[in-house]
This record gives sequence, structure tokens and C-alpha cells, in this order.
Amino acid sequence: MRVRKAVIPAAGLGTRFLPATKSQPKEMLPLVDKPAIQYVVEEAVRCGLDDILIVTSHSKRSIEDHFDRSAELEAALAGQGKSELLDEVRRISSLADIHYIRQKELKGLGHAVHVAAKHVGREPFVVLLGDDISGENSLLLAGMIEAFERYGRSVVAVTEVAPDEISRYGCVRPESVDDELVRIMDIVEKPSPDIAPSNLAVIGRYVFTPEIFDALEGTRPGGSGEIQLTDAIAKLAQFQTVYAYRNTGPRYDIGDKLNYLKSTVEMASGRPDFGPAFREFLAEYCRKSGIL
Repeated sequence: MRVRKAVIPAAGLGTRFLPATKSQPKEMLPLVDKPAIQYVVEEAVRCGLDDILIVTSHSKRSIEDHFDRSAELEAALAGQGKSELLDEVRRISSLADIHYIRQKELKGLGHAVHVAAKHVGREPFVVLLGDDISGENSLLLAGMIEAFERYGRSVVAVTEVAPDEISRYGCVRPESVDDELVRIMDIVEKPSPDIAPSNLAVIGRYVFTPEIFDALEGTRPGGSGEIQLTDAIAKLAQFQTVYAYRNTGPRYDIGDKLNYLKSTVEMASGRPDFGPAFREFLAEYCRKSGIL
């Protein structure tokens, strides 16, 4: 069955970015000149996912506004002869068929995915997390969808991390299938380095069979009171093969302030329009400050 639906959880409070996120969704923080969530939606669209559900909460109305038409702005841009900006603004509102549903209780990522059950139905679907931004040339999600179509089973994205970083992620115990794909024999949430089953960390891209909803139904909240998606994946793997796809391409982790700043600098440095000038500024700044 063709994968055509995507779910983007975007209901969290964004506490790691306070006070910036007190009145602004974390997903709307800009990476150079686009909000983070737009990069995620564009990635889904590039992979042929034209039916997108964004799971929001009561404080996330600006996400809906961003992907909607803005007649006043479009009229102003047209009147000023700013045709390129006008085209870009109109393109945002026509990227895909975007739907919204509210997660009325913030009970974890697993709960946010389960909120999408009625919209998804009994179809396979993709989950994309906004803390992970893939480069425009990334083949990760396309490769995961191809693996799903080949085997008909759920596929989770993983990447190799240093041992001292593994406690920030879900971690898989792998059984090799080929250079890119492993079978998940077990998966644990944020293990300490001494008990981690591998250095393969789960990152924010998933292709699920609809049976993940059955697994979520039987998943109890953890000690924090949240329903962990990792626990549901472990349950799913007990009765249905689940694969992990290795990411080897560009990836920007914007889950905390430092990584957000690193990602912004990397992405700005690679821009064809002002990247060279920005790199020159960085080099001069490092020289003057004595860093180099």
C-alpha cells in the first residue's frame, strides 16, 4: 500500500526554549528565514506525502495561520511589486492538504501519535518530529518509505552517536539486514551508556503500519505520566518485525538551544544567496575574538 499520510506532533510546551516559547510555538522558531515546522512539511511533500496532520495544542494557532492564505499580506506584496516574495507566500499555503487536531492532554509522544488514529485509519503513515531537520538533499525518509514498500513493516530512523550521548535517545539492539537496514530486536528509552544495547539512536522519522495504534492502546504511561512511543515500538516488535534505517546524510538537531544555534549557523553558511558573506563574517569574528 502506498504511504501518503504524515503526522507531525507539535503540541509540546517547548520548555527548553523558554522564555522565547512562552507565547510562541517552538515549531515556529526560525531557522534562518523559515520556521522549523515548514522544513518538516516540505520534507514530507518532497517524499510524496500529500495528506498531513499536525497535532497541536491550544497555544499553537500561529502554526495554522502560517500555512493558511493571508489576503492582506498577499495584496501588500502585490501592490509593492514584490513578486518573488508573493510567490513564496502563496507556495506555503499550497504545499499540501494540511489538517489539524488538538492533543487536549500533553501525555507524551505516544499519546500524540495515538491522537492521529482516526485520521490515519488503517493505513501506513509517517511520523516526523520537528526537533530533527533533514537537509534538502537528504534521502533518509525516501529510503525509509522504500524499505517499507519492500517489506511491508514499520521502519524507524536511527543514527550512530557517541556513547556519552546515547542516554538522550531511544536505543535499538540491532540485527543486521543490509548496509542500511537492521531488524530491531529490542528498543529501550534513554539507556545509560553502560547498558545501551548499541550506539544506534532513534531519531525523529518513523514509517508505521497501523498496528502501532494497537500497540499504543496497550501501552501504559511511564514514571513521568507520559505514554512513550518507544515503549509502543517495543511492544509492536514482539508480534511484527520492525526495521531501523541508518541515517548517513545531513541532519540538524534543534532540540535544545545550543544545537539550535549550531544548526542555524550550518544552514546559513550553506545558503547560496548570503552563505559566502556569512562565512566571511564568521572567519573575521573568530579572528578578532582570538578563537583562531
